[in-house]
Amino acid sequence: MTDPARLTATEAARAIAAGRLTPAALMEACLARAAEREPAIRAFIHLDPAQARRAAAVARPGPLHGIPIAVKDVLDTADMPTGYGSTAWAGFRPRGDAACVAAARAAGAVMMGKTVTTEFATRHPGPTANPHNPAHTPGGSSSGSAAAVADGMVPLAFGTQTAGSIVRPAAFCGVVGFKPSFGTLHRAGMKVMSESLDTIGVMARSVADCALAISAMTGRDLGDPDAKAPRPPRLGVTPGHAPDKAAPETLALLDRVAEAARKAGAEIVPLDLPEALHRAAALHPVLMNMEAAQAVAWELDHARGQLSEVLKQTLDPMRRENPIRLDEARAAAAAARTAFTAATQGLDAVLTPSAPSEAPEGLGWTGDPAFNLLWTTLWGPNVTVPAGQGPKGLPLGVTLVGRIGEDAATLAWARWVQAAIG
Repeated sequence: MTDPARLTATEAARAIAAGRLTPAALMEACLARAAEREPAIRAFIHLDPAQARRAAAVARPGPLHGIPIAVKDVLDTADMPTGYGSTAWAGFRPRGDAACVAAARAAGAVMMGKTVTTEFATRHPGPTANPHNPAHTPGGSSSGSAAAVADGMVPLAFGTQTAGSIVRPAAFCGVVGFKPSFGTLHRAGMKVMSESLDTIGVMARSVADCALAISAMTGRDLGDPDAKAPRPPRLGVTPGHAPDKAAPETLALLDRVAEAARKAGAEIVPLDLPEALHRAAALHPVLMNMEAAQAVAWELDHARGQLSEVLKQTLDPMRRENPIRLDEARAAAAAARTAFTAATQGLDAVLTPSAPSEAPEGLGWTGDPAFNLLWTTLWGPNVTVPAGQGPKGLPLGVTLVGRIGEDAATLAWARWVQAAIG
C-alpha cells in the first residue's frame, strides 16, 4: 500500500471511509515523516506526537474524519499554544479554538500541530526551509504550512493571506494553495492584521483536497474539481500589475501554460488591467499597513522590545498617517472590485503567475508578494497550482483568479488548467 503520509486528503478520506485505513495509522505515518524531516525543514512551532495520537484516536465522523491538519500559528487552538509568530506571545494558551479550527474538528479533522508563521503573519521570517532545497525560503507568511504539506508531513494545512501568504509559499513549495473569497472562513480566533484583507484558506496536494476541506468546514458545495468540465474555459491572461518584476522564466511559464490551455480547447484572451486595479495595487501597502498598525497597537506600545525592527520600522510611520489615506485606500479597493467584475465579464477566470520567480535563496526574506496583492484586494478566490520548475529546479506555479463568490468554478478551472499542462 502507498505510504499513507503520501496520500492526498481526498484519497485518505476515501480510504478511511472504506475501512482500508484508520485515522491512527494515517497520523502515525504523518508523525513518522515529520520526525524524519523536521530537523531540516522546521515546519512546526508546536508538535506533540502523543497529543496528536490521542486526537486521532477520538476523531469524529465526518467528511474530514481522521484527516490531519496543520494549523498556522496565527489561529487559536484550545489544546496547543498560540504565539502568533512573536516572542511577545510565547506560551499563550487560548481558552478556545479559532472558528475555522472548530469547524475542521466538527468535520472530523485532527489538528496535528502548529506551523511556523512570520511575525504576526507579516515580514520577519521564522526558521522554516523549502523542502525542495533547504537553502531557499519556503515563502511566507504561511511558511510552515506550505513546507509541511509539500514534504509529506501532513495532507492539509491552514494558511492566511493578506498580500500573498497562501499563494506564494504554496507556489514556492510546489503544492496547491487556495485563498477563498473574502470571509468564506470566519476569522474569529485569528490574529487579524488587516480587517479589509485577511483571508483564511488552505494548502494541500490537490485542488480536490482544497474543495473538500472548505466544503467540509463551511457546508458550501464547492463541487468536484476532478469532474469533467462541460466545455473548455475562456481565460483572461495577464502578468498582473507589475510585469517588470517577473523573471524571464515566469513570463515563459505563463506563455507556455496559456498555450497548453489553448491547445486543450480554451479560448485565451489577453487581459489589460483597468486603471482602477493599478491604483488599488499601488495603495495596497497603505491599506494593509495602516490597518496592521491598528491591530498591533498594544504590542507596539507595551512589547516593543519583543518586536522585530522591520515590523516597527514599517508600522510606526503608519500610526502617524492621516486617516484619510486609509479611507482612500479602502475606496480604491472597492472601486477595483467593481472594475474587475466589469473587465472580466464573459471570462471564466484569469490566468496569472503565482510569484515573480522560483523561491529566493536564503531564509531571511520570504519573497515579493507583488503577483498576489492585487488579487487579494479584489476579494475573489485565488488558486495556485504547480506548473513547472525554474532554472534552479525549484517549483513554479500559476494562479487562477475568480470573481467574488465564484469559488467552485475557479477551483474547477484551476484543475482544468492543471490537466491541460499535463
